[in-house]
Formats: sequence, structure tokens, C-alpha cells
Amino acid sequence: MIGRLNHVAIAVPDLAAATANYRDVLGAKVSAPKDLPEHGVRVVFVELPNTKIEFLEPLGHDSFIQKFLDDNPAGGIHHLSYEVEDILKAREQLKASGKRILGDGEPKIGAHGTPILFLHPKDFNGCLVEIEEVAKEPKS
Repeated sequence: MIGRLNHVAIAVPDLAAATANYRDVLGAKVSAPKDLPEHGVRVVFVELPNTKIEFLEPLGHDSFIQKFLDDNPAGGIHHLSYEVEDILKAREQLKASGKRILGDGEPKIGAHGTPILFLHPKDFNGCLVEIEEVAKEPKS
């Protein structure tokens, strides 16, 4: 069902500092910040040859990332995101196996402009998991 690791999301208290650290110290390519008010976050993506790192900074005190940072003031890994070809099919397979989908169970549009769902961390060894629908690559 799952494909490649799409990204590792890290909650950060200071997006500019995290961006500078990866861009200026590690020499990574970092995207411009993007506000996602519907998710209550500002994000940047660090582009690596084999995956991405997503930095999440809260947009306001009621953001789910602010709640995470209240418990982890220095920041930390928030979730892992895996690619799936068909998010609705994946959702139904997960539900049939007894796994819990967070929220109302309907896909939302994520930072990449593609449908996403989050899976309950208690069902995945304490790790919040995101699944993200990606377009199938044409076979050559």
C-alpha cells in the first residue's frame, strides 16, 4: 500500500532559524515559506536527493503545532509522510484492518496540493503517520 517516504516533518519554534541552519550550514536547497492557514502552519521543505524534510511552524496559538511545541519547546519530529497511489483505496484498506483515521476521515489538501490523511499514532507504534496521494509515474 505505501510507497516512498515523502517527507519527515519537524515542528520548529523558529522557521527562519531552522531554514538558515539547513541552508547555510548544511548547504541544503530550501523552499520559500508557505502559509497554510487551513492547517494552522507555515512550512518550508528541505529538498534532499531521496526525500524531503518539512519544517512546521505554528500560525497562532491554537495551531496543533503550537500544542506540540508546548510539550517539546525545542521542536522535534512530528510525523512521517508516506506516498500512496489512491488515498481513498488506502483509507478503506486501513479502516478494514481496524486502523483509525484522524479528523473526519475525509482527505484534506496538504502542502504539496495533494490529498492527505493522518493515521492515529497509537495504531503505528507511537508515530503520527500521514499518507499522501501522488500521481502514478508512467512506465517506460
